[in-house]
Amino acid sequence: MQLPYEWQIGWRYTRAGRTGRRNGFISFISGVAMLGIALGVAALIIVLSVMNGFQKEVTDRMLSVIAHVEIFDRQGNALADWQATAATARRNPAVVGAAPFIAAQSLLVRGEDMRGAVVRGIAPDAEAQVTPLGAQLQHGVLGQLQAGAWRIVLGVELARALRVKAGDTLTIVAPGGQLTPAGTVPRLKTFTVAGTFDSGHYEYDSGLALIHIDDAAKLYRVDGATGVQLKLSELQRARSVAIALSDSLGPGLVVRDWTRANRNWFDAVQIEKRMMAIILTLIVAVAAFNLVSTLVMTVTDKRADIAILRTLGASPRSVMAIFVVQGGASGVIGTLAGVAGGLLVACHVDTLVPAIERLLGVAFLPGSIYLISHMPSDPQMGDVLPIAIVSLLLAFAATLYPSWRASRVNPAQALRYE
Repeated sequence: MQLPYEWQIGWRYTRAGRTGRRNGFISFISGVAMLGIALGVAALIIVLSVMNGFQKEVTDRMLSVIAHVEIFDRQGNALADWQATAATARRNPAVVGAAPFIAAQSLLVRGEDMRGAVVRGIAPDAEAQVTPLGAQLQHGVLGQLQAGAWRIVLGVELARALRVKAGDTLTIVAPGGQLTPAGTVPRLKTFTVAGTFDSGHYEYDSGLALIHIDDAAKLYRVDGATGVQLKLSELQRARSVAIALSDSLGPGLVVRDWTRANRNWFDAVQIEKRMMAIILTLIVAVAAFNLVSTLVMTVTDKRADIAILRTLGASPRSVMAIFVVQGGASGVIGTLAGVAGGLLVACHVDTLVPAIERLLGVAFLPGSIYLISHMPSDPQMGDVLPIAIVSLLLAFAATLYPSWRASRVNPAQALRYE
């Protein structure tokens, strides 16, 4: 099928050098414009993919310790019947696991060392149904948590701060106090350290301790579980499921999903990601608008050709279409090359970064400083597609002024000195 002459001439100008002869696949100035767009698009895809990778890595480590959804009493009291609450929640097809818990802020004391932490009372068998850490340690240190044994499992950083190991004892100072004839005295209980856990998330490794739920009920003087943890089949549906459960469970209970439990962190990540996308999009915009100078140079060089086309009957709209095709071709090729290059690098970051580290003799993410010692990457179509569309729109927008200027060339003036 024969293409319209506007497409043929526009593509010929894209491949032609300044003298009009074909100099390889593309001319030098068109190649520079394409390269700029490709680099900008590739950089945007790579950076957003790495940010997605970090977010996914931290989220996975976070959700190894906490459940997807938590249900607790609005007043902080014990639930009247946690089994009934769990049964009601499990009517939602998205809920695949449930477990009770008791959580309270407490002070952990070992000699002169003191640390504040969240002490969570759990049922070891049920915990395996809602958190990966519970399933992983069910037959390990969590198996030692038995009712009345008064044993405790600490986050690895918390154990290091208190300078304790398995077999050592420490004291939990519960909030509130006990009235005695001598006045109010704090409630204390000695626990034996059963072991530690390492989730890879510093906040939980340094501020969370696990005990048996029956021991927690006696220590904090509650009649039963203060909340229910839920595991969902799809963690990304946590917010919508939480809203649905809130409507079905009634106003007396609070339903909180994992994104709201760490709202500040997730909001900061989303804002950072948006700002990075805006900044890098400006790089793509600068590269796209390099097409303006490329096309202006082409229009100036091709004034005689334009005049001849006009005398042969070409309309201003056809002349404009020729240069839109030329600029659009550069934008499309540059965008496709950038998408291909960006995805290639983003999908092989785990092998490229170690190779660069070995070559330069440096470590970009030292394990002694950062929680993650490797560079994660998670390219997502939801990022790649908008990047490609924005790049194409910017490229075509950059062709409008030079193309309009070409359509305004006066044939008589252009041919006067030819």
